[in-house]
Amino acid sequence: MSTGSELWQKAKTLIPGGSMLLSKRAEMYLPAGWPAYFSRTSGCTVWDLDDRAYLDVGLMGVGTNILGYSHPKVDEAVRRTIDSGNLSTLNAPEEVYLAEALIALHPWAGMARFTRSGGEACAVAVRIARAASGKDKVAFCGYHGWHDWYLSANLGEDDSLDGHLLAGLEPNGVPRALRGSSIPFRFNDLEGLTEIMQDDAVGVIFMEVQRSDPPAPGFLEAVRALATKHGAVLVFDECTSGFRRALGGMHLHYGVDPDIATFGKTLGNGYAINAIIGRAEVMQAAQSTFISSTFWTERIGPTAALATLKVMADEDAPARVHAIGEAVQLRWLDTAQAAGLEISVGGLPALANYSVVGLDPLLVKTYVTGRLLDEGFLGGLSVYASIAHTDTVLDQYFTAVSKVMIELAQLDDAGLRRLLPDGTAHGGFARLT
Repeated sequence: MSTGSELWQKAKTLIPGGSMLLSKRAEMYLPAGWPAYFSRTSGCTVWDLDDRAYLDVGLMGVGTNILGYSHPKVDEAVRRTIDSGNLSTLNAPEEVYLAEALIALHPWAGMARFTRSGGEACAVAVRIARAASGKDKVAFCGYHGWHDWYLSANLGEDDSLDGHLLAGLEPNGVPRALRGSSIPFRFNDLEGLTEIMQDDAVGVIFMEVQRSDPPAPGFLEAVRALATKHGAVLVFDECTSGFRRALGGMHLHYGVDPDIATFGKTLGNGYAINAIIGRAEVMQAAQSTFISSTFWTERIGPTAALATLKVMADEDAPARVHAIGEAVQLRWLDTAQAAGLEISVGGLPALANYSVVGLDPLLVKTYVTGRLLDEGFLGGLSVYASIAHTDTVLDQYFTAVSKVMIELAQLDDAGLRRLLPDGTAHGGFARLT
């Protein structure tokens, strides 16, 4: 057992769930053997606690590091901030500069607020949107974090959120009085959303612009029109999709403007910074409620974001990761065909994934993750692209993928189970005992 695996077993006795982030639980990758912890990073290389190096052609910090790990220009800016001081009684000027920069990229917006996590950003956006509309109910589509407003959708039916990303999310601890306050609709289901909007108490439409399949022609425009017609605030959650195609939100690519947009993940290239931007008249509603946190005023987050924005612009990072993702999807298809394996590809190109037709997805995920680890990669059935994923790195990755796909082509579910004596990876929320 590796040092990381041992520490993970200890962590589960000290930290509920073992980690602060569901997506970093070792069981989400391998039931046994996942290195779990890192000692240092560079580019797309991660070293574990035993100083073994792995190429991360997988989740890249769960989608945070569009520029690669430990980008020198971003880290240099952060070091200067540390030397100057991170937090004081006075405000950090960088938060004003960052607000200016984000508004310049999104001419429809006039004001910004900042948090340090995506769940917080979504909660702030919902609070402002409710305050601005004067209505309580939220129609939503997609994944938007862990806060009560979102998880309350499962108070009526405990599987309401299953189609929005994670299955098995229980609303324990969420006040029962919130039942019916958040109503899910399906992406590209305009008819379903139109029906929901007949309820005059719905004052917010909260959705991702795109998670996997692109919006149907006219869908986003129709959602915008519905929000306007019913006096609802339209919120585009771009915590995941932002900066993965355009320099700014994915909505810029589609040409539809919301009233509020949230950004995270890529904004600080691994440093904690999330943003809520919006029309000035909507954002001013924040003054009519209470939204405040000491550590939202620290300096490292906005400093990292400003440096990241500059590097993304200089390196044309959004367009590059989109192209890298498209190339990965095509190479998966070609590699699978050569191996005699049928697969389907999906996701935003910059957040690409594939599945094997006819085989149990969790069995495949577990097998592929373990075999790629054997070959020196942190990976599985997804590639979250970064500009650190050079042609050389991807050639090495596809040499390993080719071996694994040839093996998969010879296996069925029963054969996979025999090769996985420790069981399969988790596919959703599960308690760890």
